[in-house]
Amino acid sequence: MPFLTISLVNFRNLSNKPIDLSALEVFLIGKNGQGKTNLLESLYIASYGNSFRTRTDSEIYTTGTNEYSIRAMYKAEKTDSISIISKNGKKQIEKNLKKIRSRKDLVNAIPCVLFFHNDLDFVVGSPERRRFFIDQSLSMYNPFYLDLLQKYTVLLKTKNKEIKEQKRVLLDSLDVQIASVGFEIISYRKKTIDEFNTIFSDIYEKVSGIDNVRIEYKPSWKHSSAEEVMAHLAARREKDILLGTCMSGPHRDKIHFVRNNELFISTASTGQLRLISLVLRTAQALFFTKITGKLPILLMDDVLLELDPDKRKSFTDLLPKYDQLFCTFLPGEPYKKYAKEKTLIYFVSNGEFHAE
Repeated sequence: MPFLTISLVNFRNLSNKPIDLSALEVFLIGKNGQGKTNLLESLYIASYGNSFRTRTDSEIYTTGTNEYSIRAMYKAEKTDSISIISKNGKKQIEKNLKKIRSRKDLVNAIPCVLFFHNDLDFVVGSPERRRFFIDQSLSMYNPFYLDLLQKYTVLLKTKNKEIKEQKRVLLDSLDVQIASVGFEIISYRKKTIDEFNTIFSDIYEKVSGIDNVRIEYKPSWKHSSAEEVMAHLAARREKDILLGTCMSGPHRDKIHFVRNNELFISTASTGQLRLISLVLRTAQALFFTKITGKLPILLMDDVLLELDPDKRKSFTDLLPKYDQLFCTFLPGEPYKKYAKEKTLIYFVSNGEFHAE
């Protein structure tokens, strides 16, 4: 699964020259704004089909252009290719020159785990961000779950439209489908979080010295069957119509970090919260390997900067095994301390990559 090369055209400030990535570890050294994160973003798009920084492709186009292209070569059983062309906001994705119609086929090809400073949102941000993290962890190994999420999103959008327009004809039929699909989503989330906690809690204790920190899942529906959910939806229909939106379901699930059954974020320091975000990604990689037997690619963007030396060492000592590692550093950081004999080191300046 490791990347071998990537060729970019009109991608932010990056050069259009092909970049050799054929190493187990690739380090990117440079000041802020030079293009380190842009390269990680292009690799992430090659893996997931979308960016971790924006939902709008036009923000990615090089100034003065209306399209970008990514062509990545990677090693599977043979050398495969992923090509992504975005033009005027419309995207076309191909694997080995054959069009991919579903993002799930892309996610399974090159599984990546991203460590990014905005991951702190998973800890202190909105419930939507924590749901996203769990859903992404599931989708990395379960294409069927991605289908469920997409189906639920369409059903919910349709129901909300009917509610706002106060149309009742389709609501019974929609509730049957929403109850069935939504109940499956909640079941998957519950099982995944239970299994994920066994990895997460152990790593967090080893790195921080704090025990019993875990993820708590509070689903919107607390029912034991899809039939009970249908009855619940029918009972609160008038309230939803009054409010103009569907107020219960997986899109309203709550996920918290707790210690000894109390909210951890209310007492934790900023450093402890930052550490949770790093451990979440570490656990995500380990969880993926535990379920699939495969190793992911790790994309690490300036994630060690906010850790003190002791926690930085504890964290790097527990870094999960990987198929390939990309890591960014500022010029003053001791990157050589983490480099190995065959680590590929690039100095990045104005979108150009120069090998050491």
